[in-house]
Amino acid sequence: MKTSPNSTLAICHERFDSLIALHVDQGGGIIYTSHVGEFTQDYVNAVSAELEERMFEDGEKKVVVKKIFSIIVEGLQNIRIHGEEDADGSQSSFFLIIRDEQAFTIYLGNLIPLRIKEDIEKRVDTVNGLDKAELKELYMNVLTNGVISTKGGAGLGYITMSMKSGNPLACHFEKVDDKLALYDLKITVDRS
Repeated sequence: MKTSPNSTLAICHERFDSLIALHVDQGGGIIYTSHVGEFTQDYVNAVSAELEERMFEDGEKKVVVKKIFSIIVEGLQNIRIHGEEDADGSQSSFFLIIRDEQAFTIYLGNLIPLRIKEDIEKRVDTVNGLDKAELKELYMNVLTNGVISTKGGAGLGYITMSMKSGNPLACHFEKVDDKLALYDLKITVDRS
């Protein structure tokens, strides 16, 4: 089955809309910033800087701004570098930041090869099962001994985002076709 860019983008929009319904329509949060589509390096640089500036203007605590900035830079680079293209060369993806009274909830979504779904689930389960000291130890171990993938990653992304957020990560998968899935990662950063 050949998936067109319009259908993969439509799947991204459907997931994006369902997250808005969950957090904004039903949960009382506000959309802080968002994007659906492809991510260029220029866009990643611009949105990161704009987000940081806006958060300071809105009076968010410096420690919260630094955490979110770090997570967004890591996450958007991961989407740009590791996001899979569909059969027509489209790299459909999204990110969404919701703010409510207690926290910022960040969703980072992109296409992945369906065959790596279990590996992602294992990585997320691993970091979620570690305490702060164990995460730091794993980070240092991967930093020192990590094997660099063909796309330039050593597996530090999930560890870094977990350390910065201080909360468990959550992942969601939606099968697109026999080869692809839409994957999104949820990261929560407390505002206090």
